[in-house]
Amino acid sequence: MTEAKLLYIVIDGLGDLPIPELGNKTPLEAAETPNLDKLTGKGRLGLMYTVGKGIAPESDVAVISILGYDPERFYTGRGPLEAFGAGMNVNKGDLALRCNFATIDSNKKILDRRVGRDLTTPEARELSKSINSEIKLETTDSRFEFKSTIGHRGVLVIRKIGGVLSGDITNTDPAYIRKGKFGVAEATSEREAYLTESKPMNESPEAEIAAELVNEFTGKTCDLLEKHPVNAKRQSSGKMKANAILSRDAGNQLPNLPNISQNFGINFASLVEMPVEKGIAVIAGMKPIEIPPPSGDLSVDSQLKAKRLLENLQNYDAFYIHIKGPDEPAHDGNFTSKKKSIEVIDTEFLGKLIGTLDPDKMLICITADHATPCKIKSHSDDPVPVLVVGRSIKGDGLKKFCERECAKGSLGVIPKGSDLMPMLISMLK
Repeated sequence: MTEAKLLYIVIDGLGDLPIPELGNKTPLEAAETPNLDKLTGKGRLGLMYTVGKGIAPESDVAVISILGYDPERFYTGRGPLEAFGAGMNVNKGDLALRCNFATIDSNKKILDRRVGRDLTTPEARELSKSINSEIKLETTDSRFEFKSTIGHRGVLVIRKIGGVLSGDITNTDPAYIRKGKFGVAEATSEREAYLTESKPMNESPEAEIAAELVNEFTGKTCDLLEKHPVNAKRQSSGKMKANAILSRDAGNQLPNLPNISQNFGINFASLVEMPVEKGIAVIAGMKPIEIPPPSGDLSVDSQLKAKRLLENLQNYDAFYIHIKGPDEPAHDGNFTSKKKSIEVIDTEFLGKLIGTLDPDKMLICITADHATPCKIKSHSDDPVPVLVVGRSIKGDGLKKFCERECAKGSLGVIPKGSDLMPMLISMLK
């Protein structure tokens, strides 16, 4: 055990751009954050490209990067990580994809990628049960498993009998495109988007068959879901139907991440709630501190995270804490709710920690996995704010943790997220 503890706090989608309705401030800059600001006054600030300049990353590749791994070397696709985090088996050659229940019209135009964000987890489980029991894939001899996770989210794993499948296929979800091995966000808020066909990204039979299987699954699930009793009930209540499944970020194997605790010589634990972050943390060798899925009440969830962290503080050297809060309202373009979520995290998570921790025996880093600007309702390639405080670090004397002030900080601009963790470990030791 080390003398000091590292708290590595990643706030999902925290970064943003100035918004006229907020006085040309970002939601973070406009938020009332007395606890963050107290830490800021004693810490060093900067900005960071979580994967690299010009890349609007998804959360998974960004998290791999900011945990100290080079994604160009280690990343194998979000699908396998999501499936593993959801408790599914992923063997080499299995095709795994991240999925969303969505709402489409008769022309396959996407009306809502997330079914209005009000598809309940029990509803999704009932739909999933029907998918698994009633749909058979006939393109080639194969089996599939579809699992709903939280709300509109799900995972699909397809296994070819006596063979392997390739993850080199395009998405059916037009909000994300494949650039090499990475999934990159596309801003779709200002234009119409349609459910698309998956296509092979090379001429291998493994990729061609994989794309055909995904398209067969997509078509058959659309037909099944359109007439499903769950959707009939939702429609009668004035809610959107969950009548399509969008898939993205295919992969056919789990990444081989070196053990993070062995890499840095300290014991890591994770405090995360979403499947993909859970999967990454476990594969990286972190000890999971169990917490329930999001309750829908960020105040309650933030308080519980703080409580579980304090209960386990003496058991580990470093803690990776991932907080979902601001990302969801940003995807909906709701800057007021994003600002409020930041304030809740400041009060109910950081507020429960400040005053209970010895700053000389603690190194705290607060950052984000990516920016999600409310204006574009999608991830962007903008750098995210970084704060490092504790361990007798000489602060920059800045007063507010926000994008504008972080641009003035002594950490400068960190060009890639994989540079941050080694820097933190050096400061810790």
